[in-house]
Amino acid sequence: MNVEQVIKTSIEIPLKKRTLIHLSLVYNKVNEQISCFLKPFEISLQQFNVLRILRGQKGKPANLSTINERMVTKMSNTTRLVDKLIKKGYVIRSICEHNRRKVEIKITDEGLNFLNDIDGMLFEKEEQILDNFTKSELEQLNRLLDKF
Repeated sequence: MNVEQVIKTSIEIPLKKRTLIHLSLVYNKVNEQISCFLKPFEISLQQFNVLRILRGQKGKPANLSTINERMVTKMSNTTRLVDKLIKKGYVIRSICEHNRRKVEIKITDEGLNFLNDIDGMLFEKEEQILDNFTKSELEQLNRLLDKF
């Protein structure tokens, strides 16, 4: 991806600024591709992320702050995401018996089945997105990104 071509400029962009723009463009492109993949399943990327976090709890409930801490994209509307997942039957929310101020959120069997159904297809999509990279290049890219 040529940054200058994408943003339609002939001006030479300073390297650090070009790098930040490049990272933003790649982030947007990856999100767009994953979002397009998820669209037929009527779930957003953020909702999908919440489901994966809850599956990672291995049956233990999570609270809103735990979910928000683990979100790839931090946002303040975690409650709204959970509400939408409840309507779809993918999660349940309950009040903790020991602390009535604590709200617990768990993934349902329907939510687990949904994730299991699309896991393989998503894996293929992720592979396709990264198809132009060798294993060595991906390892190098991850080492460089870890510097952030």
